[in-house]
Amino acid sequence: MSTLELLLCLSLCVACVASKPTEKKERVHHEAPLSDKAHDDAQSFDYDHDAFLGADEAKTFDQLTPEESKERLGKIVVKIDSDQDGFVTVEELREWIKFAQKRWIYEDVERQWKGHDLNGDGTVSWDEYRNATYGSVLDDPDPDDGFNYKQMMVRDERRFKMADRDGDMAATKEEFTAFLHPEEYDYMKDIVVQETMEDIDKNGDGFIDLEEYIGDMYSHDGEAEEPEWVKTEREQFVEFRDKNRDGKMDPRETRDWILPADYDHAEAEARHLVYESDRDKPGGTIHPITQQKGGGVCHPITTWMGGFCHPITTWTGGAAIP
Repeated sequence: MSTLELLLCLSLCVACVASKPTEKKERVHHEAPLSDKAHDDAQSFDYDHDAFLGADEAKTFDQLTPEESKERLGKIVVKIDSDQDGFVTVEELREWIKFAQKRWIYEDVERQWKGHDLNGDGTVSWDEYRNATYGSVLDDPDPDDGFNYKQMMVRDERRFKMADRDGDMAATKEEFTAFLHPEEYDYMKDIVVQETMEDIDKNGDGFIDLEEYIGDMYSHDGEAEEPEWVKTEREQFVEFRDKNRDGKMDPRETRDWILPADYDHAEAEARHLVYESDRDKPGGTIHPITQQKGGGVCHPITTWMGGFCHPITTWTGGAAIP
């Protein structure tokens, strides 16, 4: 999300939240869970379904007939096998799960792409983005809206240049995705840290001290006493955020705060599915077709346990993909 879009969105929300109790502003970028279902295969495979398909797509599968779900899943596995060698590896499955969970990001990029690739050449140049996003507000700014659009444009241009890996000032779809969602890309994380520090570092010394840290999350607004969570955050800053105990956070400490090294849920789920699907074969791969007792066959994302296929393919009707 660009600076302008974020600020306009926040401005629309102000009236709605003004009367609510003080809430904590969340700066930390956590990887979203693969599913809100319990991961207990003894009870159901809903977690695996959500992880493999994405929660929204899993809901659509619930409405399909067994035959339709078989056909759809067959097409998906062809996509997962990226090198088309007839096997699905842990890494291929991990990348697919990550894609399924972040489908909303790609949908957002597609939506915005149509409004910014003005000449239809398959790239979004900086000039196209600037004109589509800032053209009218720079030509006729509203002095009462409180936004410094020129400053916001400079900040967006800096991020655009960082996302534009080949330096031609024309973003491919992948580069445009990195521009709009920089927290999802390792090579963009420095700009996420830089922008965060600029937002919070009010005295411009290049660091975030305790009062700036708290001030970004909490405004007194006449409250006599700080909420308990604010006191907890003060303790967190002193005990964990400020690692070198100099009373302030530098860029490295800020990065550790807002971009923590999360547990890789997609990796764990990929290994789980491969293990369940291929218990009798070492090497961490799933063969495209596994024979089932009785002459039937199971689809790759299945397991042959006691002669039955894994229910990741069967929640709509109990049958494995032919």
